[in-house]
Amino acid sequence: MTGISKKPLVVYYSSTSNNTARFVEKLDCNSIRIPIKLSKEISVSEEYILITPTYSGGHGTTGAVPKQVIHFLNKLANRQKCIGVIASGNTNFGNSFALAGDVISKKLHVPYLYKFELLGTTEDVNNVNKIIADAGEDND
Repeated sequence: MTGISKKPLVVYYSSTSNNTARFVEKLDCNSIRIPIKLSKEISVSEEYILITPTYSGGHGTTGAVPKQVIHFLNKLANRQKCIGVIASGNTNFGNSFALAGDVISKKLHVPYLYKFELLGTTEDVNNVNKIIADAGEDND
């Protein structure tokens, strides 16, 4: 007999453009936003999927991960609870598209689950909802 699966939390960063925030608002999940101000900190006590934009314009991995995300992940307890990463980006940046996901996946040794452009499409929302639901089933 299996219990009710619990969807993992989504922890996300969104700048003042709110592109990532608008995407996360369309998801069927509980979420916590990483603060824009570096002076504010959050701690996560349960497993989560990280969603982050990419800040890169063809300059390799330098600057791809937002400073706020780095600040959040610098806390060991936050790093240890991450079970996967999803990244957004802009396809205009070619090979740097959604590069933050690659960087975080390699650094934390977690799966790179999905990438989407800017605000995402309805298909992206559906795909990410499935990823979140499947991750909850894996935790049963």
